[in-house]
Amino acid sequence: MNKKVVEALTLQVNKEFYSAYLYLAMNQYFEDQDMPGMANWMYQQFQEEQFHAKKMLKYLNSRGVKVVLEAIEKPQIEWPTTMSVFENVLEHEESITASINNIQGIAVDEKDFATMNFLQWFIDEQIEEEENASNLIKQLQLIGDNGYGLLMLDKELALRTFTEPAAE
Repeated sequence: MNKKVVEALTLQVNKEFYSAYLYLAMNQYFEDQDMPGMANWMYQQFQEEQFHAKKMLKYLNSRGVKVVLEAIEKPQIEWPTTMSVFENVLEHEESITASINNIQGIAVDEKDFATMNFLQWFIDEQIEEEENASNLIKQLQLIGDNGYGLLMLDKELALRTFTEPAAE
């Protein structure tokens, strides 16, 4: 594999593990706030981000790359409001989208067609990630300061589950 592509993907693996760590911190924030549904939603995100990192590791390994894992940055652990947590989710997912798009650009420049094909799944996934966060922000805007509405949303988010996608 091209050195630039390997470096970019290896850095992305770290970003995906950081994403998982961030969502676990958000999970713990909501556990502390006695919002089990929102805590569950964040835990499902935690599992999903771990899956993304593992998928990238598996791809790199399949291409003969020895991946060197780096330290994971400590995530934020406190937020002023429920809305600010979900705004942080959207901001974070937008940064991950930009990073994956950057890797795709490197793969295009280096004519690494296998990586371009591999990354398409992540590009599609990021569209979904941003849409989910954006939709939750819109719901929270509609709810405003209505405690009952917040509890109803919390109850809805408790139903979310993560199932690892079947092998492709």
